[in-house]
Amino acid sequence: MSTQTIDAMTLASVHPDIVKRTSVSGLILSCLMVILGVFAFVSIFQLEDRSSSLSMALMVFGAALLIAGIVRLFWKSKQVVYLPTGSIAKEESLFFDLKDLNKLLEIVKSGSFTTDTVVKGDTSGNIRMDVILTQDTKFAAVQLFQFVPYTYNPVTSVCYYTDNEASELAAFLKKCKVH
Repeated sequence: MSTQTIDAMTLASVHPDIVKRTSVSGLILSCLMVILGVFAFVSIFQLEDRSSSLSMALMVFGAALLIAGIVRLFWKSKQVVYLPTGSIAKEESLFFDLKDLNKLLEIVKSGSFTTDTVVKGDTSGNIRMDVILTQDTKFAAVQLFQFVPYTYNPVTSVCYYTDNEASELAAFLKKCKVH
């Protein structure tokens, strides 16, 4: 099963209990990276020989930290949160074979994620299931897509599950994953 980055807000944008918040720990880490990058650059000017290997290494290290810190600050410092429990939600994409489409459609539409249903995931496939699942497994959002040449088209609308259904979905996904 492959994980690829999806826009979490695509699945969660319509649900009122899901919000995107700034991660305090992510914000602190990003600021720390920027400060260390600037410090590495400033330390270059304290060296007597600015053309030495040490100064070049500090310049590269400082540039890498500065760029990574800025990228994290603007694009990676947000997280999706389920308001009723305050749990952080993670998103992933799971892939399945086309032969499992009807079975997956039935499961997603009914919300009955029994663990006795056998559907094996793969590293790629014609069916993609985008999932947002909270860490406490109290909320989940699922949407199925089918690959039609050059793009994945939606097969189902976004389906939301809470409490027991979300916990069943988490168990179902764990069973489907390729180890």
